[in-house]
Amino acid sequence: MTTVSPELFASLAREATARGVFAKVETLADRIRCHAKDCGEPAWYELAASPAGLVVRFATPDRWLSESIESDLMHFGDPIEELVEEELAEFGWRGKVPTVKHFRSDDRLYTFENLVPTGDERLPALFLFAYEAAFRQLGDVGGGDDED
Repeated sequence: MTTVSPELFASLAREATARGVFAKVETLADRIRCHAKDCGEPAWYELAASPAGLVVRFATPDRWLSESIESDLMHFGDPIEELVEEELAEFGWRGKVPTVKHFRSDDRLYTFENLVPTGDERLPALFLFAYEAAFRQLGDVGGGDDED
């Protein structure tokens, strides 16, 4: 397991809270969890330590929310990596986003995640905020207009 300093997670939590784009920010032992704002279903973004390095992820236990994201990705035809790269470019970072894996985890969470590249201390925060900006625009993550 990659070791991440508690100071890094504390710093990221302060920055995530100050940005105001998350409903709630939590610092856990091996991750920072930022709950999606304006999402009707439980969903969150994480930066977490893993055996391979630091990962950024979007996760939800809600199958329909995950399917709404998949549907938008299929409909618009843009790979999620490109959407995250566009958001990273807005933050001034140019580079290639590692492949985003999409799977249902052992704890039954529908998850999108990728490794955060190393070599730039800004990348964990930038990837977290790029994920938030990209996923907020997909499916039912950003709330949107419900027509009940």
